[in-house]
Amino acid sequence: MRRLIAGLTTGAFLLVATACGSSGGDSSSGSTSSGGITTVKVGLIPIVDVAPLYLGEKKGFFEKQGLKLSPTLASGGAAIVPAVASGQYQFGFSNVFSLMVAQTNGVSLKAISNGAASTGVQGKDFGATVVKKDSPIKTMKDLEGKKVAVNTLKNINELAVRESVTKAGGDPDKVKFVELPFDQMPAALDKGQVDAAMAVEPALTTMKDQGAQEIASPLVDMASKLTVAMYFTSTAYAQKNPEIVKKFQKATAESLAYADAHPDEVRKIVTTYTQVPASVLAKVTLPKWPAEANRASIETQAKLGEQFGFFKKSPDLDALLP
Repeated sequence: MRRLIAGLTTGAFLLVATACGSSGGDSSSGSTSSGGITTVKVGLIPIVDVAPLYLGEKKGFFEKQGLKLSPTLASGGAAIVPAVASGQYQFGFSNVFSLMVAQTNGVSLKAISNGAASTGVQGKDFGATVVKKDSPIKTMKDLEGKKVAVNTLKNINELAVRESVTKAGGDPDKVKFVELPFDQMPAALDKGQVDAAMAVEPALTTMKDQGAQEIASPLVDMASKLTVAMYFTSTAYAQKNPEIVKKFQKATAESLAYADAHPDEVRKIVTTYTQVPASVLAKVTLPKWPAEANRASIETQAKLGEQFGFFKKSPDLDALLP
């Protein structure tokens, strides 16, 4: 299950980000068949968020643009970011905060299409902070002095919890953050090893099924309709293959719109590339898939990242974003 749900924050690539440097690597546009279809390799994570690309390929949206996707599944950005930066993959999927951190560590990337967004609805988002059913913790302020599990330290989920605690009138510096994979959070919470957990789907549904109580939706607290993830390429590839990038953007936008309007098809296609049980998928809260990224929400993440000291230097959003 870890591979299925560990990828949303994709913070693990920070361990290899500096090794990637700013190399654009091989800028090959991908292989072209005799029929004029260009095959592009896309690094994806086996989670619900990337369902639109699978739907778009099935519905012919990419073929209409002269593209054929060759998905490569990875557990997270530790594999995807370096592969895209070096030219092994033409495109990849990552949360946007991790892309900002990678850029500030010298990795030359370009976000090109929206990936996934928060629902923007408190109590009805795909990410939430939960506590045990009998916990005395009722608000985010109550997390002061408590252990809170996040899947990656100094990344989007810790950032969201910090801002949520701040908005509740608490001091986020008094929260004890513990790094723990999503799939280990239910047991850790149940055994009292942590006092709360910042979980995302499908781990969130699993925890609620075990009696966990939601106290806040931190991704919603951080920004209205938060852009969580985006599809990206290397800066070198974007500069040398602008037409292919445009085609990918058009097909992705159509795929996002289709997925947003057909949730039942989303849940069905997720079973084709993950091992998440259909019984769980039937209950998970899906992310939103707007065609365009919410720039204001990304600027908020950058501002908060600087405020909480998550960056070595300020990210250049004009260079990173479309």
